[in-house]
Amino acid sequence: MVDRRSGCAINLTLEVIGDRWSLLVIRDMIFGGKRYFREFLDSEEGISSNILADRLKTLVEEGIITRSGDASHKQKVRYSLTEQGIELLPVLAAMSAWGVKYLPVTEELSIRAKLAAAGGPKLAARFMNELREEHLGQPRTRRRGPTVREELQAAYEEVVARKRRRA
Repeated sequence: MVDRRSGCAINLTLEVIGDRWSLLVIRDMIFGGKRYFREFLDSEEGISSNILADRLKTLVEEGIITRSGDASHKQKVRYSLTEQGIELLPVLAAMSAWGVKYLPVTEELSIRAKLAAAGGPKLAARFMNELREEHLGQPRTRRRGPTVREELQAAYEEVVARKRRRA
């Protein structure tokens, strides 16, 4: 059992996921679909391998993600979100909305946050159900068309393409 500083809900949450790198790992799993160590290393923010290994270990110990072997390769480890990790999606969405409102974010890196905010709780619930299918193996719901992640990625790619045409 980890010794906690206080019983305050905000403090306890910050003790589990409050550092920059843990939140970015969770972000990459939710919004980027990343599951493997090397994929996390490729993030724009440039996390070092020793910090990444430490954060992944902590997130596993705290029950936010799980770690399992990959059947396709003996030495590969795949990480999956737990229900606790999936339920962080609205927290990250709220942080993104705050960042869009108050910080100098770029258009291409803020489009997902804007769409998530516009989609509200309904979009978040749909996305969380898709994450449960992907990470927890829950039965697939019958839905046609792109996933939420695919919709957000398409919007991102559209902004990037538009900016390239202007340049």
